[in-house]
Amino acid sequence: MKKNNYRHFIMGMIVFMTVVNYIDRGAISYAQKDIISAFGLNAKSWGEVLGYFGYGYMFGALFGGALSDKKGPKFVWLLAGSFWSIFEICTAFAGNIGLAVLGGSALAGFGIFRVLFGLSEGPLFSTMNKTMANWAAPHEKGFATSLGLLGVPVGAALTAPAAVALLSVFNWQVTFVLLGCLGLIWVTVWSRVFTNLPEDHPKVTNGELEIIRSKKSLLANETGFNQDSNVKWYHFFSNPTLIFNAVGYFAFQYVNFLILTWTPKYLQDVFHYNLSSLWYLGMIPWLGAIPTVILGGKISDYLRGKTGSLRIARSGLAVVSLLFTAICFLLIPYVHTASAVLTLMAVGNAFNFLPNSVYWTVILDTEPNRAGVFGGVTHFFTNIATVLAPTLTGALVLSYGYPSMFKAAMVAALVGMIAMVFVKPGKKAAIGKGFGQAAK
Repeated sequence: MKKNNYRHFIMGMIVFMTVVNYIDRGAISYAQKDIISAFGLNAKSWGEVLGYFGYGYMFGALFGGALSDKKGPKFVWLLAGSFWSIFEICTAFAGNIGLAVLGGSALAGFGIFRVLFGLSEGPLFSTMNKTMANWAAPHEKGFATSLGLLGVPVGAALTAPAAVALLSVFNWQVTFVLLGCLGLIWVTVWSRVFTNLPEDHPKVTNGELEIIRSKKSLLANETGFNQDSNVKWYHFFSNPTLIFNAVGYFAFQYVNFLILTWTPKYLQDVFHYNLSSLWYLGMIPWLGAIPTVILGGKISDYLRGKTGSLRIARSGLAVVSLLFTAICFLLIPYVHTASAVLTLMAVGNAFNFLPNSVYWTVILDTEPNRAGVFGGVTHFFTNIATVLAPTLTGALVLSYGYPSMFKAAMVAALVGMIAMVFVKPGKKAAIGKGFGQAAK
């Protein structure tokens, strides 16, 4: 029977879009000097500008996940991709709009468009999880999810050279317009190459479909794909595994968003680097994360097959990784050179990304038929960190200096580590029963 790997092309396209997504959200950090100067912002108000994104992002993740279950992931991909590209373009004019029509407040202008931009970007990962639930074979869920998430560190790493290159040639407003147009091009291509289910795509052979839908490699406590499900969104809260998994993912996101949003300003303020130096320095904290996000998925799948234990394969990997993440960020305030700081950030971030796929794979292990909505609920609570990390950092830096932001990252990682101890993938609560009562 003829086999092909069209699903890998789909995963590759998702990687590309995630790269675009992260460059779009991270570019503003490299334009910070011009924006702060143009509109008279300080560290606290700049932290608020960065944090506004998270308010919209939380709700975008929540509703995007539910919508991908109801309308299919293709609808959400196209809707979200179109709107976040449009609002990326609108960010170029946000401050002036605030000055002209929002009571003379540039901050209000950035607030509105950053919230709308975050709302549009929010559905990305819950929709990606629904796509993987539809397209990935049981034995490759960890790897497939990690491959989709590869775009996060790659996009974050490429944000520095891409943003600096654009800002060196164009002003910051033109930079945002060009980045938004790139997203619209991807949406056009995606509309032609993707279907909600592999069964509906002419390039998916019967041989590949047999691999995707195989139940031979399922473990005893894993659930196979089934389009029909009577599980409601609120059943998320009757499953301790999903709740603690969301807390673990929160820790990852706090560290991730802290590095993404504050590294450029930290390097400029503390070590006095100029914009032309940031194109390569801004890449360093992400270099280790690029291989580890893929490695983590492979390790997790290997441990699943070797031990037959989802708890070791998923939760155990996350616990160890978050411990080393916390240690690295604990050490940063005690070193005093840029090279030492960036090395510790890179190593810490590499450990942070090692279990990145775990948080999404736990959902696929536990309830693949509701991967969209449960992924959305998880991402909603996780993305409190996208507000808290930049906003709290601004307040901490203003009051206690930059060492405090690294100590806060350490605390977040330790909280996530403790939460992941209680995660038992595949163990679901019975519908209609109380918290913690497992299905027989």
